[in-house]
Amino acid sequence: MLIPPAAWFTGFIPDLPTPFDAADAIDLKAFAALCERQVAAGVPAIVVCETAGEAPTLSPAEQELVIRTAVDVARGRVRIIAGAVSNATSHAIELARRAEAAGADAVMSVVPAYNKPMQEGMLAHFRTIAGAIGLPVILHDNPSRTLRPLADETLLRLVESRQFVGLRDGSGNITRPMRLSRNLPASFRFLSGDDTTAFGFIADGGDGAISEVANIAPDLCRTIFSHVRQGRLQSARYLHKRLIPLIACLSRESPAALKYGLNILGLMSAATRLPIVPLDAAAQRGVVRAFAAIADEELIDSVGA
Repeated sequence: MLIPPAAWFTGFIPDLPTPFDAADAIDLKAFAALCERQVAAGVPAIVVCETAGEAPTLSPAEQELVIRTAVDVARGRVRIIAGAVSNATSHAIELARRAEAAGADAVMSVVPAYNKPMQEGMLAHFRTIAGAIGLPVILHDNPSRTLRPLADETLLRLVESRQFVGLRDGSGNITRPMRLSRNLPASFRFLSGDDTTAFGFIADGGDGAISEVANIAPDLCRTIFSHVRQGRLQSARYLHKRLIPLIACLSRESPAALKYGLNILGLMSAATRLPIVPLDAAAQRGVVRAFAAIADEELIDSVGA
């Protein structure tokens, strides 16, 4: 039975990094283990080949390999959202078609960076990608990387097609779900793309977050989301505050800090691809201190605190 995106595009969904080995090849064994860890944590979906996954440095063939691996590990237990990240519409279509062929459940399509299209250009870009595939499309608005935001009016025009099922909102504006929800289909989902404001975004009507910190503390993130949904905002706020030092580290040096954190846990190499470089010693110490601030017994044991 086909499960609609409204049922699984919710909660804290991890944006998985792409592990590399000493030869700069994708470490599929480590990647599969990251996927299985998230499945065991009960996440509804996993994002691959997107921001944390260093998508611009992956070839189309590498991206397809990563997606197929995630699909094989998931075996239908969680949904796989594949990035189709390009500022060239034709290339984004190629990536989206490869994702569909590899078995992804949805694609995530970001506002084009660098060429700074006008709103009509964004509209045409997303509609053209959606028209080339049969999968649901999740939009990604990230003005800090693209310089131009996806305007509310453009979003409302896009969702006239039910193929557009949700938005990853990296603007940091927590009012967007409350502001727009009455004008959108009930099945449309708003997820924060910013860990820093995720708590406020969800508390103000959002449906969850596409999260880097959920890679490190998936159980804690799930508990925060559950508390918010149950109206236990004080408890959720307290737990979110414990994550703030780690979130600050991850946001400053993404995804190098995330990879270093997962390396501390013994889950993958900290290797990155240029132009991203590994953390320096001072930043590494900051991540270790942030782990201790979480006060999670398993994580503290892992760093020797």
